[in-house]
Amino acid sequence: MTTLEVTPSGSSCGATVGGVDLSSPLDSATVAAIRDAWLTHHVLAFPDQVLSAEALEQFTLHFGPFGDDPFFESIDGHRHIAAIHRSADETSSLFAESWHADWSFQSQPPDGTCLLSRVVPPSGGDTLFADQISALSRLPEGLRDQLVGLVAVHSARSGYAPDGLYGQDDTGRSMRIVADESAYATQTHPLITTHPETGEATLYGTIGYIIGIEGMERDAATELLLELYRWQTADEVVYRHRWEPDMLVMWDNRCVLHRATGGYDGHERLLHRTTIGYNPQVR
Repeated sequence: MTTLEVTPSGSSCGATVGGVDLSSPLDSATVAAIRDAWLTHHVLAFPDQVLSAEALEQFTLHFGPFGDDPFFESIDGHRHIAAIHRSADETSSLFAESWHADWSFQSQPPDGTCLLSRVVPPSGGDTLFADQISALSRLPEGLRDQLVGLVAVHSARSGYAPDGLYGQDDTGRSMRIVADESAYATQTHPLITTHPETGEATLYGTIGYIIGIEGMERDAATELLLELYRWQTADEVVYRHRWEPDMLVMWDNRCVLHRATGGYDGHERLLHRTTIGYNPQVR
């Protein structure tokens, strides 16, 4: 077994992990140690990892099956890897700039996501993560009481429908996004859920993919979701991750929101993404 070197970020979530070579086969004890650190810190960064596409896929499969990425085209030869790409001269809107939980509009959303840096700009391009277990614990009692038992309605329509942000009017984008009518579908999940592995209560999802609340008038639901959003994304629960070349980051989609940031105009940025799908074996 490899002994991991886990250094917490000092924020509400996030840690850097050293002492392991992810390009080599991982034994079951090492995988268990990584999972334990992942469940504790929610976001793990592994610096200095030179990984082939095959090695990235193999690492992902240690933590669950591949998830379904409905609106991304995969890279050539690897149908479970998507390129999160922005060219140096690109002028389209920044991809994934809004807070979200990945694919929360699915009936069984993914357990996690992995990103491996391929091209990193000299500055900018940080990824922000918001710990939703901490966010829930900080809610005023009255607001938390309002959320108990509420079921949110999720949809991909604002981003991936033909008339969405990445739809038919989105041009000049280097990333392979395929918008279609399936994005208009809806799916429900409780606003407060229980993490299936740790048993901790957590908020799940946020306004954007959440388009309403069952049994609540639209204006009232929007007002509540906007109030909740302030607590979900407060500085006290946010970890800012700064990328380095050859760095793999994995996060727990069940209790973390994330969003991209810009600040690297004139420079290329490329990361390879895999999705850790819903894993019934940990439930």
